[in-house]
Amino acid sequence: MSSVRSGTPPLWRDSDFRTFWAGQTASQLGEHTSLVVLPLLAVLTLDVGADQLGVLRAVGQAPQLLLALFAGVWVDRWRTRTVMALTDLGRALALGTAAVVALLSGLSLAALLAVAFVVGSLSVLFDVAYQACLVRLLPREQLLRANSAVEASRSAAQIGGPALGGTMTTLLSAPIAVAAGAALFVTSFGAIIRMRRREEPAPRSPGRTLILRQIHEGLRFVVRDASLRTVCFASGAFQFFLAATMTAYLLFLPRELHLSGAAIGLALAATGPGALIGSLLAARLPGRLGHGPVLVAAAAVGDGVMLGAGALRGGSTGTVVALIAINLVFGALGQLVNVTIMAVRQALTPVALQGRVAATITFAGMGLAPLGSLTGGLLAAHAGLRTALLVSAAGMLLSPVLMASSPLARLGRTLPSPDGDR
Repeated sequence: MSSVRSGTPPLWRDSDFRTFWAGQTASQLGEHTSLVVLPLLAVLTLDVGADQLGVLRAVGQAPQLLLALFAGVWVDRWRTRTVMALTDLGRALALGTAAVVALLSGLSLAALLAVAFVVGSLSVLFDVAYQACLVRLLPREQLLRANSAVEASRSAAQIGGPALGGTMTTLLSAPIAVAAGAALFVTSFGAIIRMRRREEPAPRSPGRTLILRQIHEGLRFVVRDASLRTVCFASGAFQFFLAATMTAYLLFLPRELHLSGAAIGLALAATGPGALIGSLLAARLPGRLGHGPVLVAAAAVGDGVMLGAGALRGGSTGTVVALIAINLVFGALGQLVNVTIMAVRQALTPVALQGRVAATITFAGMGLAPLGSLTGGLLAAHAGLRTALLVSAAGMLLSPVLMASSPLARLGRTLPSPDGDR
């Protein structure tokens, strides 16, 4: 796939982009459906405690820490379409096997841990690959709009997936919920393989030393760029405390507020429309107000609103309405931050380093998520669900503080290009 092409069609007339977007959307929905099916299955049928739930979530997130940097090297050396297709098939196989086991003898906690780790590992590869693929697929001037569309579907999947998974687990059965996740990955595979534009991978020079050297190149590039370095620190702080928050949140809603599965799904699903709003804002606000000011303001308000969830009491209609409003704002402003951050990273990074820089930032951010999940579980077990939720939500505000005190906050309406690229 060429980085620049003459006569490039408008974004939504590009059949390869439409196919890519459809496959990425199905894959993200499958990923986030499976991520919530396993924890909810553990809570509702295995009656796990907060500490065990923290372990389950941490196992699913551990590949972000263990594999992200290597994934960046592999993606930069392989065809991204191949990586995405194979990881879709692998995740479908893992979840399909789990569904069969559940139908025959019932899933155990050990089986859930194994499936969560496999799906998490393959998701790391897919997520790095789709980010690198987008840069190779489209010219730079279309990336902001493309990122808005892609991140809208990803953020919607982050909440639509949990809502879908929770509803199916509650109303149907765990095996059907697991099988539905597998079917979504099969759908993504079918879309990805229809991409027609050929992509030439970088020349391969296998060897452990070279792989480590390539990882070092990605790390060095991020460390030397003040804006990208801040993205790493801010992402790490946010993902750590978000993981802790969500561990407490998933227990807080049914056990502290005594909400039904349907009410929980409705409240969480509000982030989906919020993500759509955030995507529309992301296509306009950074170019009008500046990327830095938008990042800081959106992160501060979006993260701060989660403190309101910890202040709620009871399971009344008013509580559900308040949760919907909180999740709507959180989804909208979180999406605005996600799209703007991705646009900054892509604009500041040469094409040849896109996979490794994306993986480095993923490693710095998502790599801390397992520790955050464990921390949230332990805090909830020993200090109580409400305290754990409030403390974790307050911790997310460290992210905008880090951005506000860095050069990232001063990025203007137009982003610079990396030297020597294109």
